[in-house]
Amino acid sequence: MKPFISITLLFFSVYYSTYAQTDTKIYDIIDAVSAKRIEKDIATLANFGTRHTLSDTISNTRGIGAARRWIKKQFDNISSDCNNCLDVFYQKDLVKKGTNRRITKDVWVVNVVAIQKGTKNPNDYIIMSGDIDSRISDPNNYTDDAPGANDNATGMAGAIEAARVLSKYKFENSIIYVGLSGEEQGLFGGKGLAKYAKEKGWNIVGIINNDMIGNIKGVDGVIDNRTFRIFSEPTPPTETEKQRRARRFYGGEVDGISRQLARYIYKTTKTYMPEMNPKMIYRLDRFGRGGHHRPFNDEGFAGVRIMEAHENYTQQHQDIRTENGIEYGDKLKFVDFDYAKKLTAVNAINLASIAEAPTAPKNVGIGGIVEPAVKLAWDKVDGAKGYKIYWRDTTSPTWDHFKYVENVTEYTLDGIVVDNFFFGVSAVGPNGHESIVSFPTRIIR
Repeated sequence: MKPFISITLLFFSVYYSTYAQTDTKIYDIIDAVSAKRIEKDIATLANFGTRHTLSDTISNTRGIGAARRWIKKQFDNISSDCNNCLDVFYQKDLVKKGTNRRITKDVWVVNVVAIQKGTKNPNDYIIMSGDIDSRISDPNNYTDDAPGANDNATGMAGAIEAARVLSKYKFENSIIYVGLSGEEQGLFGGKGLAKYAKEKGWNIVGIINNDMIGNIKGVDGVIDNRTFRIFSEPTPPTETEKQRRARRFYGGEVDGISRQLARYIYKTTKTYMPEMNPKMIYRLDRFGRGGHHRPFNDEGFAGVRIMEAHENYTQQHQDIRTENGIEYGDKLKFVDFDYAKKLTAVNAINLASIAEAPTAPKNVGIGGIVEPAVKLAWDKVDGAKGYKIYWRDTTSPTWDHFKYVENVTEYTLDGIVVDNFFFGVSAVGPNGHESIVSFPTRIIR
């Protein structure tokens, strides 16, 4: 009996070996990320004592004011080193007392933004964010020490380090590195910047929110310096009733724009950092909790949260103390700087890959009802050398198979039944970098 080889797997093996290009520059980016610099930056942020959103803004050594001025200085120094390649500024909003129970006085929520403009598509932005602010057990205590070494000096230091490394390169699309404030008081920094982006007409390809990327020993006793979680919501909250009704018949319950961003990060990480174990979590955030990607999701932008796999709750939002032999508090001593380096590198290579890729295909359509052929069509993407038509089992979390095509904006996959798979299309540039996959949004006959 001859061995059976499915057409699907044959397509995958042939085209994967031919068109799954890698970019040696990405390996250089990984190597350039420094654990020592990250450690130094985390220590500096932790040594501001507290970075509570409502803390001191006048002192040069303590409080959120000192912290955000120091962050801006780091971005300014990076920009100076790259011939003013970054546009660095504060973006702020006044939040009034009583907005919620954690806003006990009027406060300016100030974000520190650094934009590296793209050479070809300057209005297409991919964002890496970390949070500036910290807190202890009482969310309204803005005077006592809240070092916030892991939550979230790690994410903030990662964004600064990514800027140091990626500012050495030029990219077609724009990259934003940002420190967001007011996270612990109600995600106010993200709300402000997402609204600002809408007003400016920015095309946000996605935001990669980093919140706690430095702990490897969980409260469950597990020690793991390779696994990390990618949280993403299934579909945008901005979708219309018509789109919701269509999903009942055509699928897409787990194929929203944020989920596609999560899959992109998963794939890029496994390609360039195969020693890492990205774990996609099919949820907006941790159970009953929130992060700074959510306000961007609320505005219709793709956004995910990257964080450690094993949390230690004795070190999160805790008064500094020792109790029953357990040391509580988010201290510098509990951060694993090599792990923070790895997750910073994960961010950097995804920022670079997306910033080098063409725009994702728009107006993707699909057809093939009651016939053994799947028809796909999409709008032409400027600058694309070709396209990848992806498909996967409906129960698979990742895009497992693809066919590469050039010089077409429609294609028929013969011998495949549309009912049995999900499909998507990405655009591939001459450099081999590809866009995030676009899931079909219309039916073609």
